[in-house]
Amino acid sequence: MLEDRGVETMFGYPGGAVIPIYDEIRDSSIRHILARHEQCAAHMADGYARASGRTGVCLSTSGPGATNMVTGIATAYADSVPMLALTGQVGTEVMGAEAFQEVDAYSLFMSVTKHNFRVLDVNRLPHAISEAWDIARSGRPGPVHIDLPVDQMNAQIDGSLLRKSYGIKEPTEDVSSLPDAIKLIKESKKPVLMAGGGVISAGASEELVRLAEMIDAPVVTPMMGIGSIPTRHPLNMGSLGMHGRVCALEAFQNADLIIAVGTKFSDRTYSPHTAPGKGCRVVQIDLDATQFGKSGRESINLQCDAKRALNLLIDGIGGRSAHASWIRQAKEWREERAVSFDYYTYPIIPQKIMWDLNRLIDDDTIITTDVGQNQMWAMHFLDINRPRQFISSGSFGTMGFGLPAAIGAKASRPDCKVAAIVGDGGLQMVIQELATSVAEDLPVVVILLNNGWLGMVRQWQKLFWNRRYSQTELKDDPDFTMIAKAYRADGVTVDRAGDVYDALKAALDSDRTTVVDIRVDPEEDVLPMLPPDPRLDIIEGRCKY
Repeated sequence: MLEDRGVETMFGYPGGAVIPIYDEIRDSSIRHILARHEQCAAHMADGYARASGRTGVCLSTSGPGATNMVTGIATAYADSVPMLALTGQVGTEVMGAEAFQEVDAYSLFMSVTKHNFRVLDVNRLPHAISEAWDIARSGRPGPVHIDLPVDQMNAQIDGSLLRKSYGIKEPTEDVSSLPDAIKLIKESKKPVLMAGGGVISAGASEELVRLAEMIDAPVVTPMMGIGSIPTRHPLNMGSLGMHGRVCALEAFQNADLIIAVGTKFSDRTYSPHTAPGKGCRVVQIDLDATQFGKSGRESINLQCDAKRALNLLIDGIGGRSAHASWIRQAKEWREERAVSFDYYTYPIIPQKIMWDLNRLIDDDTIITTDVGQNQMWAMHFLDINRPRQFISSGSFGTMGFGLPAAIGAKASRPDCKVAAIVGDGGLQMVIQELATSVAEDLPVVVILLNNGWLGMVRQWQKLFWNRRYSQTELKDDPDFTMIAKAYRADGVTVDRAGDVYDALKAALDSDRTTVVDIRVDPEEDVLPMLPPDPRLDIIEGRCKY
């Protein structure tokens, strides 16, 4: 059934309850990639889906195998990534009897998936696979879980059931407010487009850029929308949010209309610090009606696919709507905040690493990130010019995401160079996946911003807790270069700014898994920063960008 749906790759870790499935994998056309931890198998399937647009598939055994996978599935759910999560289960005759490696995975996954199935009768398996596959991809995408008791996986099934068709209810659409949306846009003098991950999942980047150019609207991108418009496009103001760019904030706060496309007004993006003036109105486009109303403003809502909605708006507007003074002001804000970080400091500042990396990446390079300061520096400074080129854990903020997601991305796009930007905290949560990268011939470059601290938590303690550092120093970190070599990967340590470019270039050109351990300044904070208390002013550093 998975082969019939075009599945070429899956990620997993075997155990007793899934041996029947693993036995069949031997005779399957599907490539199975053996992760070293079930959470990472889910992250790999996630990275695979984000890089390719296809559905990721991951598999674990019962009990601890299923519980280990929950974090990875929750990460995909929070960012609307289509995935199929398969877990083994104890036999139906002992379920509920505290059998070995039993856990109620059906209930466990309930809050972090779009839908759940438990196959208590093997004849229901085709129905579960068929519906799960369609549900994962329909409407707002997301992971679907199927729990597979071992006795049912060992049972016989009528082969004719495997190709029986099952349907799901199509997602609801409502574009009845289109005339009102068009009217608002035409009346607007200072429109701003806010492009989220829904633009990328809908394949609507071209339409987004076309509308922005048609109505002279600056574009701000929450982190999930990075790549929906090229970084260097003159209308791209950059990321908005707690650690967003100041020019994006200036454009957003001065807008009289926000056209929000496939974005959910999360607390990291939309807050008392970032909110526009009271007179600003909203046109919101989303497949998921539960996202409407979160802005707390007068809003015209279009419930449909981002690509279709943008095309409807373009056709309805009909022609160019120039806002010369507004676009000139946005351009000035953008230029005022343009900063070159070709700084040769000691210790190395992370911005310099991003500056050098920009000289090396092209449209055939995929960047994944971990979570924390490393993620924010990548968000701020990397030039990302196409959808699905920048992959990061947004809503769930999962440390350890970067390396396994990079491996998954490489599996889906072997023609691309893939680099993971990580910190020393997150890397040590998943460092065993270097073995997966090497063993499966999926070479990735790990760009380690090594400052010896849990940097983002340290920054909060520094700025808001009077430098009372508590359990954030990573004392006695290992030699990451030696660990890389122990996993039969390459490793290099960089502690001089002048060596960063050459080290990154050699690693990206080598086609070998390589850890580039770059020693960065622990005192360098991710700035600007919007404090959690809206009564405090924005915190800006020595460079206002």
